[in-house]
Amino acid sequence: MKSFTDLFIKRPVLAMVVSFVILIAGSKAILPILFPKLAGLGGLNVRQYPRSDIASISITTVYVGADAELVRGFITTPLERAIAAADGIDYIQSQSKQGQSQITVRLKLNYDANKALSDISSKVDAIRRDLPPESEIPVIEIQ
Repeated sequence: MKSFTDLFIKRPVLAMVVSFVILIAGSKAILPILFPKLAGLGGLNVRQYPRSDIASISITTVYVGADAELVRGFITTPLERAIAAADGIDYIQSQSKQGQSQITVRLKLNYDANKALSDISSKVDAIRRDLPPESEIPVIEIQ
């Protein structure tokens, strides 16, 4: 039974040709990495990363004198439910503390932030009358 190496031992020219092909292929692959300016000389194609905008929208509502539980029950939860119906939302994160509700909406990758802002603003305006009258108007902004 002959081994793989016996083929190259008996045919040294074949061994040199195979070695040369491996050397050329390796240098074509490594050359653009070592010398980026030479990438156009037959190296691997290099593509730029696609533009990716991951925007977020912040909704802040102040309710002076209310503790965190009241803020969560009367401000944060109703706003979250209304905002969740908007298009382009990846996830919603909220925080209720004394006198303030902070909701951060993360949008889907490359979703139009202005369209989402408009949609969220209309959802918030629709339930504004359901919020306590003592609370301030929610401030909505793109981050």
